[in-house]
Amino acid sequence: MFLFFMLTFLKLAQNIKRKTAMSSVNASFSQNISIVRPEYFFISGLSGIPYSSYYYIFLFVVYFISVIGNSVVLLIIAVDRSLHSPKYIGVFNLALADIGETNALIPNMMKTFLFNSQYISYNGCMANMFFVFLFNSIQSFTLVALAYDRFIAICLPLRYHAIVNNTSMILIFLAIWAFNSSVVASMVSMITRLSICKSNVIPSYFCDHGPIFRLACNDIKINEFFAFFISILYLTMPMVIIALSYLNIFLALIKITTWEGRLKALKTCVSHLLLVGIFFLPLLCTYIAQVLLALTPNARVISTSLSYAIPPMLNPIIYVLNTAEIKYIIRKLFKRRLRSVSDNISK
Repeated sequence: MFLFFMLTFLKLAQNIKRKTAMSSVNASFSQNISIVRPEYFFISGLSGIPYSSYYYIFLFVVYFISVIGNSVVLLIIAVDRSLHSPKYIGVFNLALADIGETNALIPNMMKTFLFNSQYISYNGCMANMFFVFLFNSIQSFTLVALAYDRFIAICLPLRYHAIVNNTSMILIFLAIWAFNSSVVASMVSMITRLSICKSNVIPSYFCDHGPIFRLACNDIKINEFFAFFISILYLTMPMVIIALSYLNIFLALIKITTWEGRLKALKTCVSHLLLVGIFFLPLLCTYIAQVLLALTPNARVISTSLSYAIPPMLNPIIYVLNTAEIKYIIRKLFKRRLRSVSDNISK
């Protein structure tokens, strides 16, 4: 974690140093012009990738599985009262954020493939940026909340129901939505104060924050700070909190005298650990590779787009395969459906 923080800090320091020489020019320039906003942006991220049509087909499959899988998880948790518990409130919130991010990200990418249209209006671009970052931040904080749930359940089992209940978890997630909406809205508002006069071509696969503010002619120090702040808030800090939670969980597991008890407690964390791994590790590896290896634009676009698109597809699969309650309910609903079909046929 310290290495990641240092890499991020060094990159920010290099960017600020490189632009210090032009700061006075930018300041005087920004004082003498009105805000320039292009009518449209051109998203060029996937246009230079060889055999990109195959990648679009893959994204369509990812989109279909993500929407169907997360919708099934939402429906099962909503209709079955036995799943109305703090843990599954968190799973419900994660599935909701997964669907939101998938719909904010992939349909715009598919539009390029189906209609050969890479243009997006200025207001549409700001909305796209807001929703992609909002739902991604909700995913990050939801994984932290689920780590908190596991920490209390294993480290403080006798006090679990007093500390963690449906009301407290609902309040936590309402606070998460409100806080992240405010932060992301502030980030987008800092973009709207910029004059985009270098170009209207965004070298990314969606209306990404960094590539857009670098197209501005006026001072972008506050935008660079927001980029640094967002990476710490939604990547470094959640990983540190989750790591500390599981350090305490593993210390608590050591105190359990029997292997059966340890395995039973650890089994309740498997699904969450898998979700944490598939969400944070690709983003972390991509960021480190971009800082240390200077990825080519095509490699950066592919790696980051996969880092955003794959977790929402895998999350419902992981929970269905690793959660006995959900598998039981799916089997029960399937048997009920088969029984209904057979009764109709017999009539």
